[in-house]
Amino acid sequence: MIDHTGVSASDFEKSKAFYGKALSAIGYALLMEFPASVTGSTDVAGYGEPPKPDFWVNRGEANRPPVHVAFRVSSRKIVDAFYQAAIAAGGRDNGAPGIRPHYHEHYYGAFVLDPDGNNIEAVCHQPE
Repeated sequence: MIDHTGVSASDFEKSKAFYGKALSAIGYALLMEFPASVTGSTDVAGYGEPPKPDFWVNRGEANRPPVHVAFRVSSRKIVDAFYQAAIAAGGRDNGAPGIRPHYHEHYYGAFVLDPDGNNIEAVCHQPE
């Protein structure tokens, strides 16, 4: 089981704003934030469902190659809301919401590129 993961952001403030808006659609919020003086290396921001963050953004060089992070959600409606929120927050389309039958018959996902080109996805595995 994965406890937490994250991405490096070349423009920390821009990425914090993007993730704050995009992830709010799936029920995530900014739960913790620590400056470099606390972490000993860089500024970090943690998002998740209370009480614990499981997705972290840190100030630094963008991941190269970009990474793919998928957030599992409970409904297709939430996938749609994520996609709309992420695009409105400045994300770039990398696959509009829809069925991806090559994965499995109920795989419903949406893909958006964050400010550094990371492929961020919301996916629902349940039938409609």
